[in-house]
Order: sequence, then structure tokens, then C-alpha cells
Amino acid sequence: MAGVFKVMAFGVHALDKDDIDPAFMAKLAKIATAELISSKEFNSDWQRAATSLLVAIGSHLPDLMMEEIFLHLSGTNSALPAMVQILAEFASTDPLQFIPRWKGVLSRILPILGNVRDTQRPIFANAFKCWCQAAWQHSIDSPSHFPLGGDVMSYLNSAFELLLRVWAASRDLKVRVASVEALGQMVGLITRTQLKAALPRLVPTILDLYKKDQEIAFLATCSLHNLLNASLLSETGPPMLDFEDLTLTLSTLLPVVSINNDSKDQSDFSIGLKMYNEVQRCFLTVGLVYPDDLFLFLVNKCRVKEEPLTFGGLCVLKHLLPRLFEAWHSKIPLLVEAVKSLLEEPSLGVRKALSELIVVMASHCYLVGSSGELFIEYLVRHCALTDNNRGDLDILNKRVEMKIRAVTPGELRTVCEKGLLLVTITIPEMEHVLWPFLLRMIIPRSYTGAVATVCRCISELWRHRSYGNDMLSECKTHPDIPTAEELLARLVVLLHDPLAREQLPTQILTVLCLLAPLFPKNVNLFWQDEIPKMKAYVSDTEDLKQDPSCQDTWDDMIINFLAESLDFIQDADWVMSLGNVFAKHYELYTSDDEHAALLHRCLGILLQKVNDRAYVSDKIDLMYKKANIAIPTNRLGLAKAMGLVAASHLDTVLEKLKDILDNVGQSIFQRIMALFSDSFRTEDSDDIHAALALMYGYAAKYAPSTVIEARINALVGTNMLSRLLNVHHPRAKQAVITAIDLLGSAVINAAETGAPFPLKRRDVLLDYILTLMGRDDNDGFADYNELLRTQAIAISACTTLVSVEPKLTVETRNHVLKATLGFFAVPNDPVDVVNPLIENLITLLCAILLTSGEDGRSRAELLLLMLRQIDQFVSSPIEYQRKRGCLAVHEMLLKFRMICVSGHCALGCQGSCAHNKQIDRIVFGNFSKLPSAFVLPSREALCLGDRVIVYLPRCADVNSEVRKISAEILDQLFSISLSLPRPAGSLISSEDIELSYSALSSLEDVIAILRNDTSIDPSEVFNRIVSSLCILLTKDELVATLHGCSVALNDKIKQSAEGAIQAVVEFVSRRGRELSEFDISRTTQSLISATVHASDKHLRVETLGAISSLAENTSPSTVFDEVLATAGKDIVSKDISRLRGGWPMQDAFYAFSQHMVLSVTFLEHVMSALSQTPIVKGDAYRVEDSQVDNNIENGNLQAAIFALTAFFRGGGKIGKRAAEQNYASVLSELTLQLGSCHSLANSGQQEPLRNLLTAFQAFCECVGDLEMGKILARDGELSENERWINLIGDIAGCISIKRPKEVQNICLVLTKSLDRPLKYQREAAAAALSEFVHYSGGLGSCLEQMVEVLCRHVSDESSTVRRLCLRGLVQIPSIHILNYTSQVLGVILALLDDSDESVQLTAVSCLLMILESSPDDAVEPILLNLSVRLRNLQASMNVKMRANSFAAFGALSSYGIGALKDAFVEQVHAALPCLVLHLHDEDAGVRLACRNTLKRVFPLMEIEGLLALLNTQSFLSDHRSDYEDFLRDIAKQFIQHLPSRVDTYMAATVQAFDAPWPAIQANAIYFSSSILSLSDNHHILAIYHAQVFGMLVGDLSRSPDAIVRATCSSALGLLLKSSNTLSWRAVSPDRSDSTSRNHDLESTQNQQIQTET
Repeated sequence: MAGVFKVMAFGVHALDKDDIDPAFMAKLAKIATAELISSKEFNSDWQRAATSLLVAIGSHLPDLMMEEIFLHLSGTNSALPAMVQILAEFASTDPLQFIPRWKGVLSRILPILGNVRDTQRPIFANAFKCWCQAAWQHSIDSPSHFPLGGDVMSYLNSAFELLLRVWAASRDLKVRVASVEALGQMVGLITRTQLKAALPRLVPTILDLYKKDQEIAFLATCSLHNLLNASLLSETGPPMLDFEDLTLTLSTLLPVVSINNDSKDQSDFSIGLKMYNEVQRCFLTVGLVYPDDLFLFLVNKCRVKEEPLTFGGLCVLKHLLPRLFEAWHSKIPLLVEAVKSLLEEPSLGVRKALSELIVVMASHCYLVGSSGELFIEYLVRHCALTDNNRGDLDILNKRVEMKIRAVTPGELRTVCEKGLLLVTITIPEMEHVLWPFLLRMIIPRSYTGAVATVCRCISELWRHRSYGNDMLSECKTHPDIPTAEELLARLVVLLHDPLAREQLPTQILTVLCLLAPLFPKNVNLFWQDEIPKMKAYVSDTEDLKQDPSCQDTWDDMIINFLAESLDFIQDADWVMSLGNVFAKHYELYTSDDEHAALLHRCLGILLQKVNDRAYVSDKIDLMYKKANIAIPTNRLGLAKAMGLVAASHLDTVLEKLKDILDNVGQSIFQRIMALFSDSFRTEDSDDIHAALALMYGYAAKYAPSTVIEARINALVGTNMLSRLLNVHHPRAKQAVITAIDLLGSAVINAAETGAPFPLKRRDVLLDYILTLMGRDDNDGFADYNELLRTQAIAISACTTLVSVEPKLTVETRNHVLKATLGFFAVPNDPVDVVNPLIENLITLLCAILLTSGEDGRSRAELLLLMLRQIDQFVSSPIEYQRKRGCLAVHEMLLKFRMICVSGHCALGCQGSCAHNKQIDRIVFGNFSKLPSAFVLPSREALCLGDRVIVYLPRCADVNSEVRKISAEILDQLFSISLSLPRPAGSLISSEDIELSYSALSSLEDVIAILRNDTSIDPSEVFNRIVSSLCILLTKDELVATLHGCSVALNDKIKQSAEGAIQAVVEFVSRRGRELSEFDISRTTQSLISATVHASDKHLRVETLGAISSLAENTSPSTVFDEVLATAGKDIVSKDISRLRGGWPMQDAFYAFSQHMVLSVTFLEHVMSALSQTPIVKGDAYRVEDSQVDNNIENGNLQAAIFALTAFFRGGGKIGKRAAEQNYASVLSELTLQLGSCHSLANSGQQEPLRNLLTAFQAFCECVGDLEMGKILARDGELSENERWINLIGDIAGCISIKRPKEVQNICLVLTKSLDRPLKYQREAAAAALSEFVHYSGGLGSCLEQMVEVLCRHVSDESSTVRRLCLRGLVQIPSIHILNYTSQVLGVILALLDDSDESVQLTAVSCLLMILESSPDDAVEPILLNLSVRLRNLQASMNVKMRANSFAAFGALSSYGIGALKDAFVEQVHAALPCLVLHLHDEDAGVRLACRNTLKRVFPLMEIEGLLALLNTQSFLSDHRSDYEDFLRDIAKQFIQHLPSRVDTYMAATVQAFDAPWPAIQANAIYFSSSILSLSDNHHILAIYHAQVFGMLVGDLSRSPDAIVRATCSSALGLLLKSSNTLSWRAVSPDRSDSTSRNHDLESTQNQQIQTET
């Protein structure tokens, strides 16, 4: 709603009068009022917006709006405050329309005022204030139509009385404040009588509000001002208040002037300023009526020692003085005396007000004579104040009742400076006071800070001078004015700070130029020419702030200015007089003031111009006495001054220095203090030694070159210098180091001037410097910044010493490098200290490079040595270290190119110069007769390949400056290399040379772009750089670059590492064909190393992309071999499952699997690697003698397996496509590896099998063979031999069903795999083939090949292979089996005699299978051989073997017909006893097989009685009694129908007595007894009766088996009941005795066994 009302209000305001529709406006008014009365709250936005709408309607139709408002003006209406507020806003908005209707408003408001609650009274009081303001505005805008009738006055008087007597006395502060505001507006509208009566109550009420906050005080002041105007300035009568009545009011107002407002809020500041102005208006109102009384009141208040009153009085005086000037003119002396009495007031606030008052007094010509100078000096004194130092003022902080605004010295100084300039420029009458009085203000020490302002005032006076050159003549008439020497000495020293505030140097130079006529005439012209130059130098302070050396430069300019001025003066007496003034001025500066240092130098340059040695010696002594050498700045100034003096008086200076050195610590006071304090001794000694060192150094610097050699040699060659080295404080160390630097510089300067000489003990001096720049054990408290400054100075000094003769030794050079290179790692802060340190370090490195080495080759070696030591900083993760390292490298390459290629000398000169001649003589003296090839370095010596890969990542750095510098480094490297002579015999075509120069030109174009356009895309620049390098690098350099890329690819800056990877990819893509196998292998190792150490996942992926690119563009097999080898080592030596960030090699496998080109190649390579990996443990037949490293080989196997797993799981669509294409080979190899890993599992290594199963599962998931995956999950880890073979069979069966098209390819691979040397792999291949044969119905020639291979490998040394091959042969599809039956039967026949029982069992089982479909012609040739072998197997302990052999024998009966019948029947007779005995075998399967076999062979015997037995219960039953019946029945049949065979049967039966099975023994016993009991053949009885009987008796007592003993008992009964008892009796005694003996022996043995147990 708020937004709608605001839009409506804006629209109504914008309407023209002609567009107003009263009816519509009435509707809008009703809507707005309805919204207002709907809520009791009035502060919501939408209600304020409704108010705005009603006010807008009132601006067009005021009566309509008021009628709507009047409807709701009742005491019980909750919207009453809102209605009143609307009327208040309408009055403020449109007074001219409101005031004529004010009467109606008052008539409705006054009756309800008495019932207004306290919370609503502020709204009503505010309304009265707005209405009264509208009345005043109406009287101003339309004074002739001001309708303030008697009724309105009556209403106002009533309201006034209510507000004054009731509301203004309320306890609610808001009500009181609002009431006072309203009363303040009403006092001008009520009658004079009523106002006079109200004053005793109204004034205290207003004054009481001053105890509240500032905003309330301001409101009270506004009301008070209105009240004073109404009561004092009334046109209708005299003032209603006497001055005595106003005293309390004025005393209350006066401190309000100084109310402090600490808030930084702009609105609060505005309130404070408004209140200040309002208070001043109150005082002005009183002053207009009572000026004399008010003046005395204010002066008296100023003299009161209360800061708020004094400050307020001064402010009011300053404000009223211009306004009451005429009334107060006679009070001038009194005012001056009052101001004088306040000059020593300590409060800064009072001083500020007093300074402002002095300026106002000056503007009215109150400052004359001595009082004027006193006040001017007061301003000058405060112009010298600083923020940190209040001068010599004793400023007291007093607590006052009302908080005074704190005035800072800076504010006071600003007021005084502006006031002094204002007085100087705008008040001509002040000229006589200011001139030449201001010259006296230049010299005093306490006014030093005001010199700039004073000089500017002097310049302004000169510019506005009223009496021309008489100003200078007037100076001479005042004896108290400083002399020219004093002014020059003071002003020259004060020139020191070029950045001083208020442009001090410019102001001083201007004054000097103006005062030039005061000085000797010769100097005037020089100053007219020189001073503008100096002013121009200091004019742009912003440029000076950017120049760290501006202070030194400016000081040198000042000294030169003074020196040349003295030269122009040419007056020895005046110069010596100036020197005396300089000597006196030491008391103007404190020892820690930098001006004192410049004063030393000024006096030093002056002494240089003086020829009086005594005078010089005296002033030197004075300088040393006045110098505070504990202050570094003062110490340096003294040293420079001594140096300046030494230029003309070297011996005098050296004598003084020697005296000082000899007297160090020799004074009585120093000795006494040293006894009590080591620190005193150390500090004092440090300062003196530091000062002496500097003085010696500057003496050497400024002294004539022709006379310093002997002095320097004496200083260095004796122990004088070493005495100066025992310092500890950082500043003292800096001084000593600077002194050594100055000695070296003096030697260099002497060489430049044609007087060269070597610096003796130079290496010792270097060692001194390196020692001094280190941190002592006892200075841990030392300031870190000072330590850095010391080191920067030390490095600069090292540079100086390195540059002088003699040449550095290798040991010294290495010592210097070791001590200094670490500074590249110094933190970047503070920049102003560290940057010079780094610059000095780079300069030092360049100096070492240029001055070391005998020829170009040795310099190249040194360059590489230094560059390699800087590499750690070039590749640092810290940006400022990288930048420093690159800067150093670039500068060194520039210097190397300059000295070794371009023909420059070490100092940068080109052509024939003194330095070149010296270098030629010293450096190349031994090579002058040799060709340049022996002197210049070769390209190979630069090791460009190694260098390129170090700096190339920086070309992609995040810092633009580093990128630019690194590109320039590469440009310099190749510029140098192309400029060097090529090796003899090198075959480089002109086309290659042209390409190289073209690439170098392109690189330089890129650098030019970088210099001029920083917005260019960095990636585009980097690509161009890499493109150029691809051409510039030779083959060997390229190889070196690739071999060393590991560190670059792991650069700490991600962007740089990405750039390095991109560069490697580009190199490989464009020039990979040039790499040899060894190069590829080394490069792969580097890339793998980078991958392993890559901490960022993205960088690892990018590096793997580079490996993929290498494989794609070179020899993939070499790359893959290295990757797999590394993976194998990781598996053996690491726990790859716990590597942080994952296993990098697995990521490599993922990368290869996802590569569009490499995926198939990699898969094939892994398959090949798997097929060639030997398995040490498990394959005992072929590799037990192999001498291989078990761990490595196992790691290689695992690596290949992991590679497959990663390939199948991470290859995505590309990997899946590759797996599909190589399905047969992959599946075959995985199948073969199942055998290998199962062999390892059997030996206790389970991990390979698990990993392989994981890979196999991944393969199944990849190609979608979910059923095969389930088979693996179910039986994969079963390590029993048959189980894993069956697993392979299940897999083969699954594949044959799901992917029949792949079977042929798989079989072709597996048939070849049967020739592998690894046993378990052959077993796996045989297991798979044996299953695939079953599904090979449509394979054609492949089946024939499979059969051939299977038949060939039935003689394999592995029994498993043999039986699996046989099993596969019998699974040939039925449509093809007939073609191979003879071949298969031959294999079975051979394997029936196998040494391994499992093979025999398989052969018997397969025989059963094959016989079901074998033709007669295939079986007949081997029928008898089969029968014989089966009979041999029927006695096997293996149950299955017995059962199958019996069954197979029965199956052979189908072929025992025709010509082979008789022969086969013979085999039947031979096998018949065994069949009969095993008819009741312990195993049911054997019993069944025998029963079935008898059913098949009895018909061949053509005996009806036997056939009849086949249907009897005794034959078909498994009960023992039935079986014994069967034995008696069949014995009868044998005796009856086959008497000739009984002997054979008995022999076979008797042999069965020793069978390993108790049941068979029992069967043989009963069967033989049955035959003997039924036979009447004496021959048989004679042979077997006694034997059988004896065995029965023996077994009856000895056999442990119950069935044997029971059967023996039954069999004895048969024999005893038989008709052949007599025969039995005849032979029984012998047998009985034998049996008895055997029984006794066995009983004895059994007893022994029991005893032992």
C-alpha cells in the first residue's frame, strides 16, 4: 500500500488546477483516511504515504481535505494524532493556504488538548510549532494579508499557557523538549503582557535543557534565541530583561560554545556547528542592546581560569568584534591587555581561539608596535608546532564540567599558519610590523618548524612590498636582525628535507634568491641561475617519493650548491666567518636531527675551500666533538664531512683519525664505565669504530687517486682495519661494511682514472664482510629490518670487491655464493628494505660471472653452476622468489652474452676500451694465439635442454612480470646459442639455420608484445613460445628437455605446471619421431615420476595425457612397458590402497583405456604382458628352475591385472569398444590367468587370485556378461583343483550360449595356449577347450584343429591336462563324433594305462560315453585290449573306477559278437569271478554296475541256468542272505555247466581272499566254499579244499572284520555238511596244525601290541 499511496501522492501533486476532479479527490481522501484510522500505529510506511496523499490533495482542495480531517478530530478517535500530524505537515508545506484556515483548526484542537495523553503530546506540540512557523512564513510572504485576529490570539494564548504551565513541566523529556520548541515559536505571536509574565517560568525551563545532550541543547538554543529576540528587540516597547537578568543565561550559554563533539558522523557535526552559530546569534542579540556590558562580561570571563569560559569568551569576542566594532572601539587597550594576559595559557583550545582572535584584531589594526610583534611571534611560535611534539609548551589536561573539544597541535599550527599568511597578504598595514621582524624568526631553534611559513610570508612581503629595495637597507639598520652568514648557514642546512611540509625547500630557495643582495655580490648571478634548477628538482614531491635515492641526491645538490657558492664568493675571510657561524649553529640542532648531519657536510665542504691548516684542524676537532656518533645519520654526516675535508687535507684528516683510533676507550670515564657495564663498553666501542671506519672510507673516496694507494695498502695490510671490525650493533656493522665498500670503490676509481693497482688481502676483506652481515649469537634482539639493511650493504660491498683485481679464487667464489644466494628467499616485507637487497644480490652474481673464469668455456660452466643454484628460487611456490630468480637469471644471461658473444667488456663498454684491453690481457692472455672456438663456449656447454625445461613453466606463470622475464630468458639463451661457433663437422643445413632464426625472431616478437600489451591472452603467448622452442631445440636438447620435465610438470604453480605439460605434449607431438627407444623410456619415466608426485588431481590427469601423447606419437609398447613396470614396483613396495590421492598408475590405466587411439593398443599390450609373465610358484613342472626375481615377476603380473581392471572399469565407451573388439583374446588370457593365479593361491598367495577375479568381474561388467559375472562371484575363489576347472568350464559354457560367435576365435587362441610352458595355464586352456568342444558343432575346420590339439596333449606331463583333453574329446558333438571315434578310442585305450588314477578314471568314464555311439568297426580292433585294461581297473580302490570299469566292460559286451565273440567270452570268463564277488560290493554303484554287466554278459555264455538266475530274488536283492543264496546257485551252475572253468574260477576266487575290502573277502570265502561244497571234482578238491579250509579256520580266529568271521563260520558249515568230508578229514590235521601255529603266533603278536598300547 505504501508504494501505491506514494505514486498517488506524486500524481496528485503533478496535476494542474484544471485537471482536478473534486469528487475523485474526495474518494481518494476517504481512502487515505480510512487507511489511517485502521491502525493505532502511525509510524508505518504506508500510513506516512497516506498522509502525503492527503497533503497533496490539500494543496489543491484544502477545504475538502480539512473537512475530511475534521470528521476525525475528536478526543475518542484513535486516529487523532495522525490527523494532527497531517495538519502540521500541510502547514509546513503550504503556509499560505493553511493560515487562513488556522482558526478552524484551533477551534477544534483546543477543546481536546486537556485530554491528550503524554505519549501523544509531542505530536500536538510539534503541530503547534509547525503552525506558528507557518504563521511567521505567511507574515513574511504576505505581510498585508496576515489574518491573526482576536480569536486566533485568544486560542494561542490559551495554548501557550497550557504548554508553559503543564506540558513544559512534564516529567517526560520528550514532552518537555517538544513543548519548549513550540513555545519558542509562539513567543513572537503572543501578547507582550503575556510574554513578560511568562519569562520567569520560561527562561529556567529552557536553561534546564542544557543539561541534556547536544541535540536537545541545540533545540533549547533556538528557542532561547527566539525568546531573546522577542523580549529584547521588540518594536513595541523597551527590553523586557535587564543585563543583570541575562547574566545567568549568558553564563549558561558561554560554555556551550566549546561543547565537544567527538562523533565523526556528519549529521552530528552539523548539529554542533548549528548550535555554535545559534549561540553566537544569542550573544549578538544581547550585544546589540547591551554592548558595553557584554564586552566587560566577556573580558572578565576570559580572565577567569576556567577553560570553557575562557574559550567561549574568546570565540564570542572573535565573532562579535567585527559586528560591534564601532561600539567597542574605545575598548581596544582593554582588549589588548586581556589578550596579552592569555598568551601563556596552556590549553591548546584556548590558544587556538586566541590565535583566531589575534588575526581578527590584526584585520582591524589593533596590532601595532611591540604588542604587534609580540602577537606575531605568538603566531610564529605556534606555526612551529608538530603533531608529535608540542614544542616546549607545558600543556595541561584539565577536567572541565562540560567536555571541551580536543584541539591537536596540528590544528593549532594550521590556524596560525593561515592566520599569519592572511595577515601578511591581506593587511598592508601589518607590513611595518612584519618586516624585518620575520627575519629574526628564522634563526631560533624553537621556531624551526615555522621557517616554511615565515619564508613564504617574507616572499609575500617582497612581492607586495611598498617601498622597494629599501627593505634590504632597512635590515642593516636593525642590529637585532641576523647577519647574512647566519641566514645562509641556517637556511642552507634547513634545505635538507626535499619533502618537507609547506614546500620548505622551495620557500627557502626563494628567500635566498630574494636576499641575494645581502651576500657577496659574486654569488648573486650564480644563484639566479642555480636556484631555479634546484626548485625544479623539488617541485614534484610525488616523483621524489618514488625515488628512494632522492634524499642523497638532494643532499649532494645542497653541498654542491654551497661549494660552488663559496667558489664564487672568493672571499677567504667571509668563508671563514661562515665557517664560524656553522660551528655556532651546532647548538640549533639536536644530535638525532638529520640537519646536524648536513651541517657536518656543509662545514666539511667549507673546510675543503680553506687553506689555513690550523683553522681546518680546529674545526675538525669541533666537528668530532659536536658529532653524536651514536646516531647513524650524524655519524654518516661526520664521515662524509671528513671525506670532503680529506680531498684537500688528507694528511690532517688521517692524523686525526689515527689519534681517535689510538684513544678508543682510553679516557678515565670510559674505563670506569667499562668496568661496570659490558654494554657500555660494547656500544661506545661500536659507535667509535663505526665512525672511524666510515671516516676512513670517505677519506679514501674523496682523496685524490694518485695518493691513496699507499694509504689503502697501509690500512689493509696492517692491523688497523681489523681493529675496526670488532663491532656488534647492526648500524655499526653497516658503517664498517660501507667503509670497506668505499675502499674498493676508491681502487676502482683509481683504475678508471688511469692509476690502477690491486687491492691487497681482498679475499680477507670479503670474509670480513660476510662475517659482519651474519647474525651474531648475542644480537637476537636486533631489529630484523636493520639486519636486512646490513646484508644489502654487505652484498653491495661484495660486488665492489669482486670487481677489483686480483681475480677471485674458486674457493672464495663458492664461499661468497653459498653465503649470499639464500637471500633470494627473504620475505618480501618490508619492500623498501628487501628490494635493494635483491638488486644488490643480482648485481653481485653478475659481477662474479663477469670477473671469473679464464675463457668462454669456463664462464659457461660458471654460469650453469650459478643458474642451477638459482633454480630452486625460479621454481619456488612463492611469487616474489620466482620473480627474483628470473630477474637474476635474465641479468646474468645479459652479462654473459655481453662479455662472451657481443664483444663488450665486463663493465658494459663496446669496442676498444681500457677495460677491454685489461680483460684481454688478464683473461685471454693465454689464449691469444688460439682460434675463437677454443675461447668461446660451445652450444652444448650451455645445456639448453636442461635450462629450457626450468624456465619454460615460468612462461605460464600467474605473474605477468615473471612471464615476460622468463620469455626474455629463453630468448637470451637461444640468441647466445645461435651466436656461438658450431662444432667442426656438424651437418646443419642452411634451411635449418633459417628456420632457427625465424623461430628466434618469432620469440622476440612475442616478447615485444608482452612489453607493450599486458592484456594479451597468456595462453596464446605461451603457445607461440612453445612453437618457437620446438624449432630452436636440437634433437639432443629436446631429449634433455623431456628427460628433465618431471620437476617442471610438478611445478608448485598450477598454471605453470599446466603450461609445462602442454609444452611436453607439443614437443612430443611435433618431434616425437626423432626419439629413440631409450629416449622414450627415459621420458616415460620422467612423466611417470611427475604423475606420482602430482598433488593436484587435474594436473595428474593432464600429465597422464602427456604420457598418452608420448605413446601415441612414439612407440606405445615402450611407454606401456614402463608404466606396467612402475606399477609392478609400486605393488611390491607400497600399499597402493592407502596412497593419498589414489594410485597414480591406476589413473594412467584409466587414461589409456579412455584414449581413442591407444585403448585397443594398450589392451593388446596388457594381454601380451600377461601371456609373457612367468609364474614362479605353482608351476612346478616348467619353471621351478627359472632364476627370476619372485617379487618383481609377481608385481608385473599384478600390474597387468590391475591394468585390466582399471581398463574395464574406467574405459567408458571407448574401453568397452576395445574390449568388445578383443573379446576373444581378453577372455582367453583371463581364463589362462585363472589357472596361474589358482596355482599361486594353492601356494598361499591369495591376493593375485582376488585381483584377477576383480579384473574378470570388471570385464564382465564392461562387456555386459552378467551371467558370467555371477558364476565368478559364486565359485571364483574356490581353489580346489576340480572346482576351479569346473569354474572355467562353466564360464566356457556361458560364453558358448551367450556369445556363440566368439567361440571359434576363443578356441583358436586357446588351442595355441596349450603349448605354453606354464602348467596351470595349459590346464586352464584344456578346461576351457574341453567345454567349448561341446558347442563346436558349427566350427568345421576349427573343430578338427581342436581335436588334433587335444589328442596331441593327452600325453601332456600334467595329468589334469591329459584328462581334460580326453574329456573334451568325448564331448565332440554327436554329428561329428563318428568322424573321430577311432581316434578318441585310441586315446582312451592309451590313457587307461596312465600312471595317474584320475586320468584312468576319466578314461573309463569317457569310454562309457563314447561306447554309446561308437560303431563296431571302431571298437572291434581294440576290444580285447580294452577288456584287458578294464579288468585291471576293476580291482581299483577307487569306487568310481570300479563301478565305471565294470559298467564299461558290460558296455563292451555289445561288441563281443561275431568273430570276436569267443575271444570276448574268454575275457568274460576271466572277469566273471570278479563280477560275482563285487555283485555285493560295499558301494551300491559298484553293485549296480556288476548287476547290469552280468545281465549283459550272461547271454553271451549261452547257459540257460545263468539266465534264469538273473530274474531271481537272490540276484536282484542287496541282502546278504540273498546274495549267499545267489552264490550257491551260481556255483551249482558253474559246476554243472562249466566244470572246465571251475578251476579258473577257484583260482581267481582264492586270490580275492587277500582283497582290501572285507566284504569282497567274505564274498570270496563263501563263493569258494560253495563251489567246494558242491563240487565232486577230486582235482579241484585236492588243490583247493585244504587251502580253503585252512584259510577259513585262520580267518575265523584272526580276521578283525565281523563279516569275514561270520562268513567263515557259515562257509565252514557248508564244507562240513558237504559229501566230501572224508577228503577234508584226510588233510585237515596238517592244515589244522598249521592253522593252530599261525593262530598262536598271531595271538602272541596281538598281546604284545596291546601291552605296548
